[in-house]
Amino acid sequence: MSLNDRIENVGRLHDGVPNAPPASPGRERRRSAVHALVAAAREPMAVLDRSLRVTAANRLYYQLLPGNISSAMARPFCEPGAPDWSPSVLQTLNDVVTLGLPADDVELDLDVPGRGVRRMLLNARQIVDRENPAEAVVVGLSDVTDLRQSQRATADVADQQVLLLQEAHHRIANSLQLIASILLLKARSVESDETRMHLRDVHKRLILVAAVQRQLCSLGMPDEVEFGPYVAKLCEGLGNAMTEGDDRVVILTSSSGGSIKADDAVSFGLIVTELVLNALKHGFPDGRRGAIAVNFDVNGTGWRLSVSDDGVGYSKDAGGSHKGLGTNIVEALARHLNAMVENDESTVGSSTSVIRSPFAA
Repeated sequence: MSLNDRIENVGRLHDGVPNAPPASPGRERRRSAVHALVAAAREPMAVLDRSLRVTAANRLYYQLLPGNISSAMARPFCEPGAPDWSPSVLQTLNDVVTLGLPADDVELDLDVPGRGVRRMLLNARQIVDRENPAEAVVVGLSDVTDLRQSQRATADVADQQVLLLQEAHHRIANSLQLIASILLLKARSVESDETRMHLRDVHKRLILVAAVQRQLCSLGMPDEVEFGPYVAKLCEGLGNAMTEGDDRVVILTSSSGGSIKADDAVSFGLIVTELVLNALKHGFPDGRRGAIAVNFDVNGTGWRLSVSDDGVGYSKDAGGSHKGLGTNIVEALARHLNAMVENDESTVGSSTSVIRSPFAA
């Protein structure tokens, strides 16, 4: 039984409480029953009058105070030597006495002789007894110092793990950029134009994967990522990296809301990266101006991620049914998200959507 339950039971032993048992032959018997329950409690517990003076308490309560039991009796909480209640705690107890408002898990620090400052939870209930109106409130205290210290230690460990994970992601991003730089140097030294083109293509992809990693790090590695701000920041970085200050093509983002799992954020980021990169690479030749739109719509547990542009559109003679590296990457990432890829060739320019059905397993 919790401390609150025990306090509630003490209150029900008094007259004036709905569904209370019939009055016993004498007031002293009722008071003895209340005091017996207080004495038997496993937490410090006391009965107070309307002036917040102690009229009865158990030994655990008196162990919190300096001096002996006789000197503590009928002493108000706010008197020297009594617990140093803050004004807010005293106001809470007065509300219990005058208004009947319950006090649940009010935290306070208490300087306990021989034990130092302890973190306590205070719970209080009004006592209603027409024959004995002096006793007005029953108060229980529970020591949560060790619990709070354990919670802080657990939180510190969790914070440390987040910092280590962020550091790991930063190092991965730095390593990817280093590898990309080596590939770019190699691309400059090879004689084959085809090999140079492939090396530069891989260089760009490594740079963009590193950008995805850094974007996730900037969000603090949460359990879920709000898609709109995440993809907007990512596309801003893509535009700066890929267009090199050329504003002929703008990248626009929109979202109907919704969050994605942090574990899936890398896959979403790489899909957007590949599709935007493909649009920039093939959709706007010869200085053509235009726009790329990235949109994310949520439908229950399903969603649609689309990347479209108003460029030159799909080429009918660009290799027939052959799939490029970017297409294969997008399809693999879509399968990881339990989604499918659709290309819409009926629109101006090009449009690719990655769709997860609300009924997908």
